[in-house]
Amino acid sequence: MRFAQVSSVVVSFCASVLALPQAGNGPPTVTIDSGPVQGVATSIPGAPHNVTKYLGVPFAAKPLRFAPPASPKAWKTPFKATKYGPACIQQFDYPAHNITISWFDTPPPAAGESEDCLNVNVYAPAAGKNKTVMVWFYGGSLTFGANSLTTYDGSYFAAFEDVVIVTVNYRTNVFGFPGSPQLPVRANNLGFLDQRFALNWVQRNIAAFGGDPAKVTIFGESAGALSVDILVTSYPTKAPFRAAIEESGQGSYRFPVTNPYASWNTLAAAVGCNDTATTLKCMRGVPAMTLKNTSEHLALAFNFKTDNYTFIANRTAARLAGKIAKVPVLAGTNANEGTLFTYGATNLSDYLTTTLPTAPSSYLDQIANAYPIGSPGIANSSQQISQIYTELIFQCSQARQLKDNKAAGIPTWRYFYNASFPQIQLFPGSDVFHSSELQLVWGSYRAYPKQKQTPFEQKLSTYMMGAWANFAKNPMQGPGWPQVPSVGNLGANGVVNATIQSSVVDARCALYDPIYDVIE
Repeated sequence: MRFAQVSSVVVSFCASVLALPQAGNGPPTVTIDSGPVQGVATSIPGAPHNVTKYLGVPFAAKPLRFAPPASPKAWKTPFKATKYGPACIQQFDYPAHNITISWFDTPPPAAGESEDCLNVNVYAPAAGKNKTVMVWFYGGSLTFGANSLTTYDGSYFAAFEDVVIVTVNYRTNVFGFPGSPQLPVRANNLGFLDQRFALNWVQRNIAAFGGDPAKVTIFGESAGALSVDILVTSYPTKAPFRAAIEESGQGSYRFPVTNPYASWNTLAAAVGCNDTATTLKCMRGVPAMTLKNTSEHLALAFNFKTDNYTFIANRTAARLAGKIAKVPVLAGTNANEGTLFTYGATNLSDYLTTTLPTAPSSYLDQIANAYPIGSPGIANSSQQISQIYTELIFQCSQARQLKDNKAAGIPTWRYFYNASFPQIQLFPGSDVFHSSELQLVWGSYRAYPKQKQTPFEQKLSTYMMGAWANFAKNPMQGPGWPQVPSVGNLGANGVVNATIQSSVVDARCALYDPIYDVIE
């Protein structure tokens, strides 16, 4: 990478390391190691800070398909970062969604989609330097997601909390996690390589936007939280961040993939690339939309691999031994994660035998009996299934991971989000569903005026934005409540935070220890 041409070495150094948005009548401009970047100034009503947005800034070149990211070419003419760059290629499986999440995952992304998608958005307070930086990785099952989604508009976070927000695009589905036996194992985790490449870009360039590279917190939700935990566990030294926030996801206690190459082989055959000797070359030549559409209609699931670089083996052992990034962690889950994933399921026996096919019937009966219809929050079999999913896949696995964190001497805080607002319900009974906290964390509910937010929703959002930002600004002090086993109970019964003990929400978690003991 080369710095933009300037009149002297001294000016070049100052521009790249210390440059702040330029004052005056022209557009705000900074200089990064690829060249000058023009942003757009904005203000949020009632916020104490004005913000400059730098949208769609390339942190890598257009990637060669199924290859690691590479540095972008330097530019001399200012890059106009005034609109979102394209999302990476999305995969939304058929049959079409029977749940419309109008504010989260409606395809296609507003900025379009392309293989030339490795860009970041930077939202920076208009004045000051050495500010805390928060780098976001979106969710979407490592199948879809985009940094241009309205929910992830960092203007509110930056304006109200005086932090620099960076939202990162990374490759997903077959383009990010191809699962190909023809590729080196590390090249099957391209999405994770993209994330690491973006963090490297932040370290080199964030000072130009007023951020401090020594004050970086990474955060994400769902697959983004999985990504954050994978980053934490794969940087035993010299981590390019000093704290981590994981919303509804973790990377240790996960069910294994039985055939890691099945989806690649199925897709290759479907598009006529099933000659093993030429499969990779052939797949690189297939139009991107053909790969996307075929993957969607076949509902293929692409998964990452253990490469002992981006995703290490024996993560629990490494955590307990302190051989990970020993950075403070804030993590938590939502009260009803499962409603989004088990919608329409009503047969508990079928669900349990499908989810745990090798488990003895006596163990499945034990699980079923722990969730009797008529107990709090469980009025029917659908709610039984949803609550089991919530605790098995999200809540109890994360509780166990955080217990491991604490045992390793890592400062650890936990939250339990338990607020339901009718205007953002997906369907009757979705309650505190997976991802329902996002608008409040980001303060981006303001972008959805038709939802008519309640005063309590606004109050809770203010509290959560502050807690997340306070944690990022001073990780060792935490978000505002004690470390685990205490839990910040956010939004329950109309209270922004009534701290509880983990035993209150984890009463059934011991049921799943035999599963977690063998799936790490």
